[in-house]
Amino acid sequence: MDLLHTIYLVAITAEAMSGAIMGMRRGMDLFGICLLGTVTALGGGTARDVLLGHYPIGWIANPEYLGFTIGAAIVTAMIARHLHHLRRVFLLVDGLGLVAFTIIGCDVAMSMQAHPAIVVLAGLITGIFGGLLRDVLCTQVPMVLQRELYATVALAAGVLYVGLLWLGVGNGLASLVALAAGFLFRVLAMTLRWKLPDFNGKDIRGLD
Repeated sequence: MDLLHTIYLVAITAEAMSGAIMGMRRGMDLFGICLLGTVTALGGGTARDVLLGHYPIGWIANPEYLGFTIGAAIVTAMIARHLHHLRRVFLLVDGLGLVAFTIIGCDVAMSMQAHPAIVVLAGLITGIFGGLLRDVLCTQVPMVLQRELYATVALAAGVLYVGLLWLGVGNGLASLVALAAGFLFRVLAMTLRWKLPDFNGKDIRGLD
């Protein structure tokens, strides 16, 4: 099992737990918690595979992924009262997972001989779409559409990865460099509170 795949399994487990936590905050039952956790963890890869026509879809070809996500959601429901101590760990694993998802998404698109722009877009969708679906199902503005540097990190990691491969860097080294750089970018963005400019109602007052 290679490093990227190991990180992927850790990431889908962490994402499933984050989805389960949000489901509990919305008062969902156990089925809802498991569903939301699974959608959060596997939604990005599913959306990518459907858009690219890449079949079978990842979790259908590897049904053990469902076991990881459903199991993680159930465990989360059982130990939820203790998880507030692990918030920082969740954020770090989420950042690592975001970049790993992005690189894996790029690899899938490249295996289909897609245009480089589509390769980067496929990585971006893989990285962010699960969280977007989670937030939509919980009726809140998705985090990726707010000021937080999240999609920007995925986009930067994807561009770096594809650029390194274009320059002739080996796949393994390119994966490690993009993974490290993307994760560092995400950690710095969280630590230093880097944000994109926002546009609120005060900016357009009087234009309606």
